[in-house]
Amino acid sequence: MRMNKRALGEYGSVKVQADVASSDRVGLIKMMFDALIDTLVMAEAQIQRNDINGKWESISRASRIVLGLQASLDHEKGGELASNLDELYAYVSRRLIHANANNDPAIIVELRGLMGEIREAWATIQPPVDASISRMAA
Repeated sequence: MRMNKRALGEYGSVKVQADVASSDRVGLIKMMFDALIDTLVMAEAQIQRNDINGKWESISRASRIVLGLQASLDHEKGGELASNLDELYAYVSRRLIHANANNDPAIIVELRGLMGEIREAWATIQPPVDASISRMAA
């Protein structure tokens, strides 16, 4: 059983690496949001089960993802939207610290809702079409 879990984990890691290698910037952001939301779901369950170590790991992972999203902002091109997202990500980071310190699943639910809304907005963005592909289609 342990070997199967390890093999599954390694397969998942390879799949993520392959997905990242073949993704554009928009696709990578979507993947980060998906990972963030999945991690928040795990953190909520771990808080409810009083799984302190699991909660800490999930909230730490969520924090790293939020920092990655924040670092990916282009303030020159993004203008006010980038500034607003920067403030939102800072808020999410603070709330994650609070949720961790107080074992508060309601905060995780709040953050999952906020990040879910942003993820849905990203879902509407189509990645740019590669010029060589569009020439081939013509």
